[in-house]
Amino acid sequence: MKIRHLATIAVSALVLTTACQSAQAAGFYIQEQSVSGLGTAFAGSVTSIEDSSTVYFNPAGMTGLEGIHAQAAAHLLIPTSELTNTGSTNPGGAGAISGGDGGNPYSPSPIPNLFATYQINNQFWAGIGVTAPFGLANEYDDDWFGRYDSIKTELAVIDIAPSVAMKINDQLSVGGGLNIQYADAELTSAAFGGATEGVSKLEGDSIDFGYNVGVRYEPVTGTVFGATYRSAISHELDGRISATGTTNADFDVKGTADLDLPDMATFGASHELNDKWKLMGQATWFGWNNFQDITAITDESFSVLGGLITRAPGDVVSSVVQNYQATWAFALGAEYDYSKDWTFRGGVQFDETPTTDQFRTSRTPDGDRTWISGGATYNINENLSLDLAGTYIFIEEEEINVQRNNAFSTAVQNTVSADTEGNVGIVAVGLNYKF
Repeated sequence: MKIRHLATIAVSALVLTTACQSAQAAGFYIQEQSVSGLGTAFAGSVTSIEDSSTVYFNPAGMTGLEGIHAQAAAHLLIPTSELTNTGSTNPGGAGAISGGDGGNPYSPSPIPNLFATYQINNQFWAGIGVTAPFGLANEYDDDWFGRYDSIKTELAVIDIAPSVAMKINDQLSVGGGLNIQYADAELTSAAFGGATEGVSKLEGDSIDFGYNVGVRYEPVTGTVFGATYRSAISHELDGRISATGTTNADFDVKGTADLDLPDMATFGASHELNDKWKLMGQATWFGWNNFQDITAITDESFSVLGGLITRAPGDVVSSVVQNYQATWAFALGAEYDYSKDWTFRGGVQFDETPTTDQFRTSRTPDGDRTWISGGATYNINENLSLDLAGTYIFIEEEEINVQRNNAFSTAVQNTVSADTEGNVGIVAVGLNYKF
């Protein structure tokens, strides 16, 4: 518990715990960890980031930063989502369910991040990044038609990444780091037991570890190839599982649930056409197939429904299939050095959703995403620069059609059927300082 307190204090000091997480890449991954990277829709994140946020995307890129560099940045995510009822039913299929459309479940969400790099000598660099790479926060009205699927979802993953890099020669650099992650989650939905509708809740937190490695290769001046790999991290959330407000199915016990985050592999290339223009492109593979279900397991014995249903330590209380699939994202971008003071950039990205028609839920009403981004860097003086970026994300319309069991009985199920649509706006600002 002391470790968790220390992690919370550290994160609070960096104002990251005040961020309301809203996943704005497909699934619940948050790509927004670099303002200059956002300006190209992350088309050059493993080859062309020239500030300390390269710690996150490719630690090998630190070898291009002389001296000490630091960055403080914030991305404001403005998501909109709308779900339309297409035939949701009451538990047991007893007619159409009551309730409205739940409203827009998202609020504008700030995502801050901090980075610093230090050149030890002409061969070695060290750096650190504090980011929120995964997260989700949405909340529907308590009486909306999809309440048996979800009411409130809060997931925050804070990542602290001490990193190192080595310049092997003028063409080749390598880097890597440790990912120390703190995850905290709370999931609620409506529950039906006996004759009364209540609320079920799963909440817990975890600290776990992973790693990342990267390489940057410049065979000829102006042409760069880069690649990175981030390991999968499996959290075991330790907390409580409960149901309240039902007639005779209330309980509150200690329990656990696994949160399996994906591994990622990114490959990119960039080329300077001349002293003004740079083109870049990259592809990222996401191992979302790690995330197959949300299964809650009790650590204590309990019984409900007048003792008809009992659970012992180690038994499954509930399991919601997610069936995420591995995906790809592809991005193209360009940079233009307008003057010694201004650099402009732009890019597009296509980002596949890991959700499938059979198992998509209102917790992540996701679809394939198309990004359009633009940005700029202004050099205030030789030590200080300002990054600006903006993005609009189109999310394809999809369908939700799932059944939810909220009363420990397969005979009492609720169908949630809906059409989804949404979009996201992002504005970002970052301040870079070279000591």
